[in-house]
Amino acid sequence: APRAPRTAPSLSASRPGPRPAAQLPSSGPRLASRSRARAARRARPVASFQGVALRSLCTSSPHEHPEHGRLVYKGNLAKAVLGVRFFSYSTSIFNLFTMPYIMLKTGIGFESLLMQVAFYGLIGFFTFVTPVTLHVLTKGYVIRLYYKDEMDTYTAITYNAVLAEKATVFHQKDVKIPDITKMFTTFYAKTKSMLVNPTLFPNPQDYNHLMGYDKFFNFNLEEENEAGERK
Repeated sequence: APRAPRTAPSLSASRPGPRPAAQLPSSGPRLASRSRARAARRARPVASFQGVALRSLCTSSPHEHPEHGRLVYKGNLAKAVLGVRFFSYSTSIFNLFTMPYIMLKTGIGFESLLMQVAFYGLIGFFTFVTPVTLHVLTKGYVIRLYYKDEMDTYTAITYNAVLAEKATVFHQKDVKIPDITKMFTTFYAKTKSMLVNPTLFPNPQDYNHLMGYDKFFNFNLEEENEAGERK
């Protein structure tokens, strides 16, 4: 019997089908974690810098004096006081050296003794009395005031007669408030008058401690009654 013709095998059937694509792990969570890590690395220097700056602000004390202590007060009229006194000194020295020369060259003279006394008295007033008066009025003006917490002492910086800075050290218990308000005296440090402006204290507590306003006042009624009966 005749054989049936063989059919060629189908290429489509013999070829293997396309392989399924390998499932790759999702890249979303990994990218998110990387971005968070980068942000954290960028934020670390900023945070550390802020921490260092904060610590430096807390620990640094730019107004600390190695000998006198902490600066608690600074007068705002220091330059004005120095300028006025320097101008007074300079004019007095100028008058002292120029007036004899002018009188010799011009031949100014007064026959009356009273006129001579008045003339020389006027010249002497502007030459000597004005600088001395300014010194007496401004010698107690406090330029700077320092405070030592551990010793409870103050150091007041003032101008002396030759316009140099002078340091006066005193204890808080040496501070005495005058009974009557005076124009050029806020308190007495032992026997020396001091002039400060209470509004120029950065910390009002420093002024209260200086004047002794932070102390507790003990009122003894029995002693007051006895004192009243004695009167």
